[in-house]
Amino acid sequence: MATQRMLLPGSERAPRADARPAGVPNLTDIIDVTVVLRRRTPLDLSQQDTPIARDAFAARYGAAPDDVQRIEAFAQAFDLTVVSVDQGRRTIVLAGTIAAMNEAFGTTLQLYHGVHGQYRGRSGPLYPPADVAEVIVGVFGLDNRPQAQVRCRRHRCIVGAAQASDTSYTPPQVATFYQFPTTVTGAGQTVAIIELGGGYKTADLRAYFGALGIKAPSVTAVSVDGGKNAPEGDPNSADGEVLLDIEVVGAIASGARIAVYFAPNTDQGFLDAISTAIHDAVRKPSVVSISWGGPESSWTPQALTTYDQAFQDAAALGVTVCCASGDSGSSDGVTDGHAHVDFPASSPHVLACGGTRVESSAGALTAEVVWNGGLNGGATGGGVSDVFGLPDYQASAKVPVSANPTHAKGRGVPDVAGDADPATGYQVRVDGHDVVYGGTSAVAPLWAALIAMINQARGGPLGYLNPTLYGAAAHACRDITSGTNGAYRAGAGWDPCTGLGSPNGAALLKAIGKPSTASTKRPSNKTPLHH
Repeated sequence: MATQRMLLPGSERAPRADARPAGVPNLTDIIDVTVVLRRRTPLDLSQQDTPIARDAFAARYGAAPDDVQRIEAFAQAFDLTVVSVDQGRRTIVLAGTIAAMNEAFGTTLQLYHGVHGQYRGRSGPLYPPADVAEVIVGVFGLDNRPQAQVRCRRHRCIVGAAQASDTSYTPPQVATFYQFPTTVTGAGQTVAIIELGGGYKTADLRAYFGALGIKAPSVTAVSVDGGKNAPEGDPNSADGEVLLDIEVVGAIASGARIAVYFAPNTDQGFLDAISTAIHDAVRKPSVVSISWGGPESSWTPQALTTYDQAFQDAAALGVTVCCASGDSGSSDGVTDGHAHVDFPASSPHVLACGGTRVESSAGALTAEVVWNGGLNGGATGGGVSDVFGLPDYQASAKVPVSANPTHAKGRGVPDVAGDADPATGYQVRVDGHDVVYGGTSAVAPLWAALIAMINQARGGPLGYLNPTLYGAAAHACRDITSGTNGAYRAGAGWDPCTGLGSPNGAALLKAIGKPSTASTKRPSNKTPLHH
């Protein structure tokens, strides 16, 4: 009797535009996939006003045992092996031959060759058996194309014409500009950093923090899906991203522990790193910093949905997620002539971090505008989501309609901003070299460090910060009113270039107050506009 199959909604995949067919993979090769299951009980953040413990979350909102058993029976029927089950993350990892995976999920994997090398991919939707399709939210790992790009830019004098105000700063100098609290260090907090390549050397960290006169922070490398701390030895590689992230957090929130989750640069690796960090019951991060991303149009609908659900998990667990909003202006690097926002920054459940250019005198800010270095110098990402609806917390933010012909009303990106122009960038040490980096990649760890410090000061996690930030704490941001990122222009109040603005750390701490006095009631979850 033939297996009855059902189209898995949102699983449609197309080859990369730059890819060409390169044959058929070896059908006996063993691969693994991450299957994400539905929640046992729907998660409604509007009914929650305090963080949930991780074990309680798993029991209440994790995968149902019956659904797990269905997938285990499915695996047995198609000669797949159950590698691991994580109830809280709602993930089951299955391993098997490519031939078995093709049969199990109703697809045909191919090899493709593109500008980033060869990858294993597929086209069209997945068609698993009907009795398991209804419990599956997404399947990741069949396709292993590179999914995300770093959101950092190294400063080079050859980029554009130098301005008299071009300079660079140490992270503590930037923290001073933004009046970060001075009586806390992030002690007792763990900041998780997601990395999809590259690595760090302890010798670089010792030298960097020693030169700043700061005790080197505790940094732990965590392997996800076989990813490793693997420095390439080139400051222009992904090492630049890794060291920028660690050194910005460590130089500002010097008392916080840092856990770096290394995973392969695939939609499976990226998702598994994020969900592993959020649900890590050993290190218990209170903040996650993500400086990798890609335009919304480069993701499958199932990825957009599943990642956003992971960020909803973070909100429920009291974990703040900071995401870089992109470094290629309102196009996000897409050459179709339309405006695009970066994901995961466009998820309504993360703090999207845009970029500015700063000027200073005598240790104080004197001017701050939208970061836009022109065609080769980069510009802050920002705009209006084509996927996610306008969240409740942005209802009064006067988010404009999309600049695209659809004029869609959607989630506005970014939420906040900070120094990102490489020409006014951050002094870091990478692979034995002292270099200057900028990009919104620097702004995500900047805000993550601030949040770790505030968490320590208030004795509890900020968690899902956005509703509070757009409400009682809106005045704690420095409004940026000058500049453009292409299709959008800065102005008074929230705008699609710098959001609410750059931080005033002391004002933010004062506005938020202690956990016992802060209102943390959440708006209801928003779902994608369309797929």
